[in-house]
Formats: sequence, C-alpha cells, structure tokens
Amino acid sequence: MTHPLYGSTAIAGVGLRQHKRGHSPLPERSLLVEAVIDACEDAGFDPADVDGFVSYGDDKNEPVRLMPELGTKELRWSASVWGGGGGGIAGAFGVAAGAILSGQAKAVVIFRALVEGASGRMSAAVMAHHLNDHLLATGMTSPAQLCALRANRLFHHHGVDPTIVEDLVRASYHHGSRNPEAVSYGKEFDIGALRQSRMIAEPFRLFDCSRENDGAGTLLMVSADLAETLAKPPVYMLGCAQGAQAGWGDLLENDDEALFATAGMRSIARRLYEETRLTPADIDVVQLYENFDAQGVMSLIDHGFCTYENAAEVIRFDNLIADGGALPVNTSGGNLAQGFIHGIGLPIEAVRQLRGESSNPVPGARTCLLAGGPGAPTVSSAIFANEVL
Repeated sequence: MTHPLYGSTAIAGVGLRQHKRGHSPLPERSLLVEAVIDACEDAGFDPADVDGFVSYGDDKNEPVRLMPELGTKELRWSASVWGGGGGGIAGAFGVAAGAILSGQAKAVVIFRALVEGASGRMSAAVMAHHLNDHLLATGMTSPAQLCALRANRLFHHHGVDPTIVEDLVRASYHHGSRNPEAVSYGKEFDIGALRQSRMIAEPFRLFDCSRENDGAGTLLMVSADLAETLAKPPVYMLGCAQGAQAGWGDLLENDDEALFATAGMRSIARRLYEETRLTPADIDVVQLYENFDAQGVMSLIDHGFCTYENAAEVIRFDNLIADGGALPVNTSGGNLAQGFIHGIGLPIEAVRQLRGESSNPVPGARTCLLAGGPGAPTVSSAIFANEVL
C-alpha cells in the first residue's frame, strides 16, 4: 500500500534572500515577506492565497504578523516543529503536507528567517534546547562543545578516519565557489586554511563549523494536482519522517555508546526508506544539514550511505561533487560554504537541483534526500523527486 505522503504534495516555488551577517538591508520580518513573495512569483501563485505557514528551530516570525504585508485573505494553518536546532527542517514539510492532505490548508509556506540583530545569535537559541543544567554544570556552553564530544567518540572509539571531514569541507567549497548566492562564490578554497584556522572546540576548527548569515528562505507547498498547474515543474515529496529513537536525548549522553556516535537518525532513516520503498542506492543527491562537518559524516552513516568501516572509501572529494561523484552532497555549498540561515538553503537547493536549476547540476538527478539535524533532540529527513517514481 502506498503511504499517504508519497507524491501527494509538491514544492511549487522557492525564495531565498541571503546577506552577510549584520548586513541585512531590511528587518527580519520584512526580509521574510520578500522571500515569501519571491517563492509565490516563482510558482506563479498569488501570495494573498497562501493560507498556511510552518517553520522550525524557534523562528520568531509569527505567521499572523505576516498577513498585512502579504495581503493574506485567511490564515487557516500555522505550526512549528519543536526544537532549537536544525533537526526539524525536514519535519516542517511533513507538517505542511499533513495540513494540505487533511484539507486544513491549500497553500503552505515553509520558512526560516534569521537576522541576528533581531533574533540574537544562534548559539544562544540552541542552548535553550540542547544544553540542559547537567551539561552547563560541566562547563559546556555552546553547541560546538557538545557536538565535539560526539565527534571525538566517532573518531576515537569507532575508528573513523578524522581526515575525511576535509573531503566534505572541500566538496562544499567546490560547490559554493560556483554558486553566485554563496558566500564562497568565486573563491578557491585552500585546505590549509582549514588546518590552520583557530580552534573552536577540539576537534573543530573554524572551517569545520557552519557559517551564520542574515537572510530568509521560503518554499511554497501545495497538492500535487495544484502544483502541476503552476508555472514551474513540481518537485514532489515522496516521504518524510521525524522524531527520535529510544535512548536519544541530552540527559542520556553516555548511556548508549553506539547511539551517541551517530546523528540520532537511524530510526528516522529506516522509517523513511520503508515508507517510500526506496533505499540509499535510489538517492541521486543529498542535501545534508551540517552544523559541523563531523556531524555530516554521522548523518551519512545513519542514512546508510556508508558504515564506520568504509566511511573513508565513500566520503571522498571526488565522490561528493556534482561533476562526476556517485554521492553528490550539498551542491549549493551547504551550511559550510553557501551560508547558514539555519539550513533553509538546503531544501531550496533540493528543489533547484531537481528542476535542473542548480549552479552545480547533477546529470539525470531524479531524487534528493534532505537530512535535518543532525544531533538535535528531534531530527527529521525527507525525500523529494521530480517525478513520482
């Protein structure tokens, strides 16, 4: 039996406004409104007919406050995925699809906006969810420190070669250098810059970490039938899974050494593949949330693209790039090299890639996996396709 989410909704339009941190020309909500209008124009859809909004990661832009500027006729649905990290990014699409399929909304915008002059630094927001009193008492006061513990466990306990993160970073900057919207556009990345950059939380140096940018990203989701009547080719959602497996949580950091060397996404990935009847071999390209590069490695392991034992054979620069790689990852540059608006650029790149609009096209790509998280208390993943397979 086909899962209800399989191919029943689609992304019809996308909008992205990105600026260097501290350089947004507009307040956060105004920038978001412009991105919503961009997504609707992309789809050939009247912004006033958007009747639902979904976000994640503690976005502070309450949908009802967007209505006057968008001319919204009626707000019928608004929701957000729990958690302060990027774990809910794919789950937001499942929430939007649920509203559409249940008849509670017709056109839902999934969004994330971040202008730090208004919202504050991301590290402060994430602390509220990830760093409980037990962790704060040990002196851990940032997401980098918590993720560094898990990275060291991955490298030292499970024996994953720590140098493979360099290939993920190189691939990200390779893609970003050819993406006009990326902060790294037109710049050649020297791996020595990573090795010599300042230490943030061992083993993470500066270029092991995602960037933070001002900006807003939006995606317009509608039913598959409606999407097929709009301006751009629809990108269908084949499946979405979110949640957490037993034993995952910040208070249990040391209870399961096998679990906590991962991104916490094994049960999510298993459910996603079961519901779509797809396997890792069916995925043509991956848009991978990587707050830190080692967490990206863990996410690839959790989603079945490699194991601890063969990770170094799979996570290689030549294998990760759009031009010839068997597993192209983060073809816009990702959080490391395109820019970081809490990961919303990743699903936008998934849509552009499957439409053939990416600055780093993957020849013949039909499917794209979006991996949220990793390492957040609640995580999620989704699979998109340019046809219902």
